[in-house]
Amino acid sequence: MKKLVFAIMLLMLAMVEPVPTMAGVDVSIGIGLPPPIIFGAPPAVIVMPDTNGVYVAPDIDGDLFFWDGWWWRPWEGRWYRSYYYDRGWAYYNNVPDFYFDVDPGWRRYYSDHNWYGHPWDYERIPHQRLQQNWRNWDHDRYWERQRTWGVRNYQPRPQPQLQELRRQRETQYQQRTEVQRHQQQMPQQQRQPQVRKPQAQPQRQPQVRPPQQQQHQPQVQPAERKRAIAPQGLPAGRGEQQARPAAKGRPQGGPAPGGERKQVKPVKKQKPVAPEGGREPKEGRRPAEPGNAPMR
Repeated sequence: MKKLVFAIMLLMLAMVEPVPTMAGVDVSIGIGLPPPIIFGAPPAVIVMPDTNGVYVAPDIDGDLFFWDGWWWRPWEGRWYRSYYYDRGWAYYNNVPDFYFDVDPGWRRYYSDHNWYGHPWDYERIPHQRLQQNWRNWDHDRYWERQRTWGVRNYQPRPQPQLQELRRQRETQYQQRTEVQRHQQQMPQQQRQPQVRKPQAQPQRQPQVRPPQQQQHQPQVQPAERKRAIAPQGLPAGRGEQQARPAAKGRPQGGPAPGGERKQVKPVKKQKPVAPEGGREPKEGRRPAEPGNAPMR
């Protein structure tokens, strides 16, 4: 009974807490989870300038981002993500790609309402509105093309400059104390992930079948073949005997068993040759020999 109750509890937890299944997630028992964040209400967010759909919750002390349908938060040099802002966190074995697009001094700019010398009229986006519209905003690049992220008279930076900023921020991130401590704690194989090459499947050698030995059938002479294929019930040709099936139990070429008559080949009657003179002898009368013919 206890086992059944325990199984039901596990099933209910699996239905309530979704398990992340995307690439890059490594749920490990040895890696601790970040402490929960207490919210009195769903957090409002603002969109970050010079990013593609990166939102941040400015009213909490730590960093809490929303990007690509996930909530993200760093903690002790590691990254975690969840579908919910207040629960279900799972360890993410990498640095999310959007993070190096975020300016590290955004909190100061947020407090001053100024983004690099331009007034920043950011818009606070409620949680429900974010969940309903973030896909369309990302697809249409709404904040960049139509609103310029709320920054007045602001022109987006060119791509070469953004790429250079990303490299500088990545270098600064790797120099953080908590990040280096976490990298030292990670095993060598996790710090340098190995890319498995697909194994080549062995090519199958074509199987050569040995030539089948042809069974040589005995050649049948034309006369014998004609006799063998003659249909039953029809008389055989002249001088030929009608083929009959061999009697059961009688070996070929052996003597006929008792009580069974041996078949005798019928003798053909030759037609008498007419004598000279054109007359045929009458039946029962022997023709005279040429030497004994009477004199007239």
